[in-house]
Amino acid sequence: MKKQVFISGPILGMENDQDYRRTVTELCLKMGFDVIDPWNREKVFYKGDEECWWNTYTTYDFVQRDLSDADRCDIMVVYLPKLSAGACMEMFYAKRKDKKIIVVSEIECLSPWIVVHSDVIIKSFDGLEAALNKFK
Repeated sequence: MKKQVFISGPILGMENDQDYRRTVTELCLKMGFDVIDPWNREKVFYKGDEECWWNTYTTYDFVQRDLSDADRCDIMVVYLPKLSAGACMEMFYAKRKDKKIIVVSEIECLSPWIVVHSDVIIKSFDGLEAALNKFK
């Protein structure tokens, strides 16, 4: 059975800048992984111009779907060009479930919380293939 890679990263404020997901997906598929990308399901909610849109939805169900995705993954790739509450919560949850965590971030001084809950930290997607190979 193929290993599952969950793509996590900031959405709020970056609704129109989700190309990193395609980069991760293409590499994972090329390497023989299956991909879980909640953006495919959730992009219909993010319009970029509606403040606090989640107040009109059942937020519990929204979060539970992401946590269910994290339960199904073997590896989580967490892209952090900036801090993201959702991505950090997903990472924390997944690590507590013994998932492998790869963080991609150029942030110079990552929080100890991020460091402790990561298996590999890389500065750019250039190192992602080597990082994924560690968990094949």
